[in-house]
Amino acid sequence: MTDTDPFAHVPHEPGAPKKDPIVTADNVHRHFGGLTAVEVDHFEVQRGAITALIGPNGAGKSTFFNLLTGFDKPQSGEWLFNGHSLKGVSPAAVARAGKVRTFQLTKALSRMTVIENMRLGASRQRGENFFAAFVPKLWAQREEEITAQAHVLLKRFKLYEKKDDYAGSLSGGQRKLLEMARALMSEPEMVMLDEPMAGVNPALTESLLDHIVELKNEGVTVLFVEHDMHMVRRISDWVVVMAEGRIIAEGPPSTVMQNEEVQAAYLGVHHDTDLSEEGPA
Repeated sequence: MTDTDPFAHVPHEPGAPKKDPIVTADNVHRHFGGLTAVEVDHFEVQRGAITALIGPNGAGKSTFFNLLTGFDKPQSGEWLFNGHSLKGVSPAAVARAGKVRTFQLTKALSRMTVIENMRLGASRQRGENFFAAFVPKLWAQREEEITAQAHVLLKRFKLYEKKDDYAGSLSGGQRKLLEMARALMSEPEMVMLDEPMAGVNPALTESLLDHIVELKNEGVTVLFVEHDMHMVRRISDWVVVMAEGRIIAEGPPSTVMQNEEVQAAYLGVHHDTDLSEEGPA
């Protein structure tokens, strides 16, 4: 790493402070009865980078995602986005603040067309106001702007030819692309992707990876959950590892994969997981 790299002087340890964090979280605890799902003392996400959140099944990754985006509430904890607390804030308000997410199981509305799904993701929709909805002059121009924006994104994600098809007719990989494209309709500062490669065929996997890297190149911060270590090594700048609800390691991909505690956590669940640099690409 060079001095121009934002991670150049970041210690390779759990809860490491970052040069310019866009997200910080402290003492976030979530319990389900006697089960501790999340117990994170401190966590930071570097602005403008691709950070992977990895760990064996049941590590608490998706629950942590839900907490940070308002889809679940912890027993305790505080988290900030751009220096502002999002504790107790609804998912819609989190998205309006500039932090959007996708889900492991896609949330595309099957009985709506692709273009209708895209329009739903846009912000500043005047027609959502009850009284304004009856006055087309108040929202017609914005509706045209939203549609034009959706067309640009659908072309970028190679879904333009599907714009009038029902979302339910898309393949699993195409739904992943649609969900990512729809998330960008709100022009977010940060995108959180929960297992974006799950159920995606190899051809579309390459496309998804390219889109994630493109987001970073455009200045968008990316935090994603993924099980495929080869994908993690390929596109991530920094890796955070969770096990049993806790963050047990952080570092660049080449370093964190060699961590003995990380290997022990994975080998306890995935006996065939290859964490080494020499694994197949």
